[in-house]
Amino acid sequence: MKQQILLITGWGGGRKLLAPLQQALITQGYQVELWNIFDALNLEVLEQKVELAQQFDVICGWSLGGQLATILVDEIQKKCQQQKVLITLGSNPSFVAHEQWPVAMDQTSFQSFKQSFEQDAISTLKKFGYMVCQGTDSSKQDFITLQSLIQAQNLDVLRAGLNCLGELNNVNILKNYTGHQYHLFAKQDFLVSYKVERLLRNLAVKFLETELVSGSHGFPLFESEVISCKICQYLKKIEQISD
Repeated sequence: MKQQILLITGWGGGRKLLAPLQQALITQGYQVELWNIFDALNLEVLEQKVELAQQFDVICGWSLGGQLATILVDEIQKKCQQQKVLITLGSNPSFVAHEQWPVAMDQTSFQSFKQSFEQDAISTLKKFGYMVCQGTDSSKQDFITLQSLIQAQNLDVLRAGLNCLGELNNVNILKNYTGHQYHLFAKQDFLVSYKVERLLRNLAVKFLETELVSGSHGFPLFESEVISCKICQYLKKIEQISD
């Protein structure tokens, strides 16, 4: 039976940014559903999403989507005693730095970004798009590609997403999660440092694996074929272990 994958996109751009990865995974034989971000701090919304997410075998997310995927697998484990496979792409378990997790955006920069969003959402989203593409030789062309796929977003959804980025700290969830987890990071990522990969590895959790790839923060979009192959290899490997 085909494994079902839930794919959750990142902040600011909408679902189309992960459509190439979705298509690549479908081509590899998986059933893949694509979700936009949601407000995980709203318990009613979270409960609905947990209910829907239970049908999937693998829960995967990019950036903020990876944090949301982490919350979902944790809630499913607590409520249903089921361990879903968790995969995150360029996702920092705590996007904003704090004493126990220093490799992240500093609080001042994050608050400044939030303020900028409130004053001029369109310009701030464009600036964010630049940051997603920054770090590689193809950044200019990548930005054009990104802009062609970005969908108009509901400002309340984006505001809630920023609140999630500011408040979610999933480090303890990853430490205590008993299911399989695989975290991919990009070496040239401008938004989530490649150093997070080592921090996660150092947690020494039994079923936690990490990997570094080349690319900017937008690697799930710009390297969708490569990433789909890595996801497939990982899923086949843990399937063999389970058998």
